Amino acid sequence: MPTSRLVREVMPGERDLAALVSGLTVGRRPGRFTLVTLDHPVALGDGVEALIAEAEGVTAVTTVETAIDRGWQHHFDGAWLTLEVHSSLEAVGLTAVVSAALAERGIACNVLAGYFHDHLLVPSARAEDAVAVLEHLRADN
Repeated sequence: MPTSRLVREVMPGERDLAALVSGLTVGRRPGRFTLVTLDHPVALGDGVEALIAEAEGVTAVTTVETAIDRGWQHHFDGAWLTLEVHSSLEAVGLTAVVSAALAERGIACNVLAGYFHDHLLVPSARAEDAVAVLEHLRADN
């Protein structure tokens, strides 16, 4: 069996919620994103940005353009925001605080966790509002 190598040496990330929130900045990937469900596996790349295996099938996070080009049914037009703070995988509360702040403003939020960052898919029409909410959250801490 082949062995995998680390892309780079990794640090465990921040655990302190106050430090995470006060150091929070938000990045935005260019493009419009959606989630599709498929009954067959697909590979990352060419517009497929993330995959999640579920009992019901494969969920792919893809660009809206890719979904349209491939004839994949989609119902969400989202912006991809990245919480530019390296939180520990054992940090408690960051996504809860973020999603609660967005919920107070009526902004839907779909969370994806990566090793280095948490990522949010929010409705494209509310992306600027979402960024403003998160900047306000940081400023208040």
